[in-house]
Amino acid sequence: MSLLNPISPSKLRSDLYNFPCDDDESTTTAPPSVISVLASLLDRAIARNDRAAVNRGNAAVGDARSRAFESHQVLDMTIQSFLERIYRYARVAPPVYVVAYVYMDRLCQFNPGLRICSANAHRLLITTIMVASKFVEDLNYCNSYFAKVGGLSARELNSLELDFLFLMKFKLHVSVSVFESYCSHLEREVSFGGGYQIERSLRRLMCGGEITAKEKERREPNPVAQGLIYYM
Repeated sequence: MSLLNPISPSKLRSDLYNFPCDDDESTTTAPPSVISVLASLLDRAIARNDRAAVNRGNAAVGDARSRAFESHQVLDMTIQSFLERIYRYARVAPPVYVVAYVYMDRLCQFNPGLRICSANAHRLLITTIMVASKFVEDLNYCNSYFAKVGGLSARELNSLELDFLFLMKFKLHVSVSVFESYCSHLEREVSFGGGYQIERSLRRLMCGGEITAKEKERREPNPVAQGLIYYM
């Protein structure tokens, strides 16, 4: 894995088990290291799946629900920048990104025809992170706020959330042991690279149970910068 700023496994684990302080009103806090690791994994998966789509002539795959995440116009923003934007404005805790990664992996298991690619990655990310935030954190921003952060209308995100829940068969519980397993895989990604081996092993993990979370008081959302327009 190639990261501009090397991350130690201990730093990553510290971030993964950290929840922002309730009284922290700053929007300039450095993004947690899990964002860089997750972006690296997703970038490789997207590049691989984009190549596969070209080889098969960009033929449509998956059912109508999975194709709902595809955009005719790909957002001109890297995965890392998009994740950093979500962190800056929604301030979801680092564990939420791990649970979102569990969801995306589980989503592909339940729907073999669905592949994370440049056409659907941004929509999938904002949807999975929003749902993961609802699962992990007690207090959350509303869907319309997440929609603004992700460059969607509230109606679009509401529809994508419903599609996502059906594609997931409403199996959103993540056990502590599964959470720990995914954290360990992310740490291995930091230490050794080997992303493709990690991604294959992730598909063999069994999910279920529940993950606990600390109570967190939400601040009033700051106005979202106007640089991101509705692009879907």
